Amino acid sequence: MTNRVLRAGIIGCGTISGIYLKNAARFVDFDIVACADIDYERAQARAAEYNIAAYRVDALLAAQDIDIIINLTIPAAHASVAFQAVAAGKHVYNEKPLTISLEDGRTLVAAAAAKGVRVGGAPDTFLGGGIQTCRKLIDDGWIGTPVAASGYMLCPGHESWHPAPEFYYQVGGGPMFDMGPYYLTALITLLGQVMQVTGSTRMTHPTRTITSKPQYGKTIDVEVPTHVVGVLDFASGPIATLVTSFDVHFHHMPNLEIYGTQGSLLVPDPNTFGGPVKIRRIGESEWRDVPLTHGYADNSRGVGVADMAHAIATNQPHRASAELTLHVLELMHAIHTAATERRHVQTINGCERPEALQLNLLPGTIG
Repeated sequence: MTNRVLRAGIIGCGTISGIYLKNAARFVDFDIVACADIDYERAQARAAEYNIAAYRVDALLAAQDIDIIINLTIPAAHASVAFQAVAAGKHVYNEKPLTISLEDGRTLVAAAAAKGVRVGGAPDTFLGGGIQTCRKLIDDGWIGTPVAASGYMLCPGHESWHPAPEFYYQVGGGPMFDMGPYYLTALITLLGQVMQVTGSTRMTHPTRTITSKPQYGKTIDVEVPTHVVGVLDFASGPIATLVTSFDVHFHHMPNLEIYGTQGSLLVPDPNTFGGPVKIRRIGESEWRDVPLTHGYADNSRGVGVADMAHAIATNQPHRASAELTLHVLELMHAIHTAATERRHVQTINGCERPEALQLNLLPGTIG
């Protein structure tokens, strides 16, 4: 394929679609030219807001001039939409997680390979200036050899603010499937693939009461664990502990830290693109801030799509790849399996550590 701007269409016009549409204008490798939603009126509203075409879902999938489908549907629909996109000969970039079912994820990746199209997926926060700066510090030896890591995503749940929080407590939800992709993707970027995991889980409350509008007072059943702890053994040697919870009201824990033989690194929130980045090395009396070495430090959602579009056009690997998103999906399932079966679980679907971004990229470019 020649180096050209690829044309993308969004399926799923919910809240997250706004930032993708807003940011598309800043990237040089793709344009969002259309959108669709199961609710056609919602697609029309988004289309009018951003001066693009509104389609029904089937029509967008069939459109001959669309190269990439950006799949922003709810997690339960990720697989079905992605399978349809691949069958139509289109590349597809899924919001996280890749799919709910691990079997669906593996089948999707295989189907895309057979069809000669690409699969990519969120999160793309690991391409932001914060985590890319941490990647450079580790690669340049600032903390020596990585030994261990710890990550914490602790909150009391989403029913106090989200207008429709039910899916967070259904199969495919829970704190690990909701927020784990950010932390796991960051850890893989910094330390490489994971070879085995173990874990423990619990469900603290069998029901939750919504206190946000418009469903204030509604009681919902909880179907999944709401406190999930994983221990990950990386192929390169480090061991990480990851705690994700919808059961913690208050805490004073870091988002993510990496510990090395010569010092420690404080990684910024993996759900953001910027800093702060802090380091403390042997012989230093306190933590110090590290200036960011890379751009895309603001809310740059869509940079993963830009990277995939650039890679397609130039016949290179893309970073937010099928293999990476499938490895993350496998890890989340493996942590829950390990907890249920009280054992270690070895991984099957590994991935290459995503290539670091270049320094001094021009705004809107990826390579």
